[in-house]
Amino acid sequence: MPVLAGAEPFRHEGGETGVLLCHGFTGSPQSLRPWAEYLAERGLTVSLPLLPGHGTRWEDMALTGWQDWYAEVDRELRALRERCAQVFVAGLSMGGALALRLAAKHGDEVRAVVVVNPANRMHGLAPYALPVVRHLLRTTPGIADDIAKEGAHELGYTRVPLHSAHSLRQFFRLVDGELPQVTQPLLVLRSAEDHVVPAADSARVLSRVSSTDVSEIVLEQSYHVATLDHDAERIFEESFAFIGRLATGIGKEGTAARG
Repeated sequence: MPVLAGAEPFRHEGGETGVLLCHGFTGSPQSLRPWAEYLAERGLTVSLPLLPGHGTRWEDMALTGWQDWYAEVDRELRALRERCAQVFVAGLSMGGALALRLAAKHGDEVRAVVVVNPANRMHGLAPYALPVVRHLLRTTPGIADDIAKEGAHELGYTRVPLHSAHSLRQFFRLVDGELPQVTQPLLVLRSAEDHVVPAADSARVLSRVSSTDVSEIVLEQSYHVATLDHDAERIFEESFAFIGRLATGIGKEGTAARG
């Protein structure tokens, strides 16, 4: 199936500092494209891949699982490591969980992590029925477009395939067990009001990682897809400042790009 207009992956060849951005469940690179472009304009090498089964139609996603999504970002990280002296990983929602697993599994090859409204688990009783219900019901209503900003739109599926949701639940449990292996500097940006991922998920991440350099910023004016919402510019600025504090030579790259 052809990729939806706007859902294409984004890559930019910049300096020796690389950033891998991971989009969320049923979403696409469109939700992180402004962030990727912001970092690229400041001289960074940026990779924003399209996860398998995403950006086309939900029927394609129903044939994929967490192993496919993680394998894609793992390949992108390895490619960035060949090209860059230092690599940062970042993500929105499920993309945050992907980024955290990359940090847990790759150790020093990941310099630091930035997550926006990171998802850590499925809440309520419904997820416990997924192993059975997914064989009886193909989809449930979508979760895209939780944005406060009028006129903003997330390019995501209107339906959630339950086979994929079941796989996502398994992935969250896996990542939660690996969080103590995350030792890198961590920046968490969390919306005060989020109708998809509750604040408890960010709190859980913060309580379980082994990182000592940890920062949390609360986004007061945005919902779940904060990267397209009122606080988007703050996310971009704070993440670039975080990267700049930790990366060698970033100041020179950023100044050159803006000049």
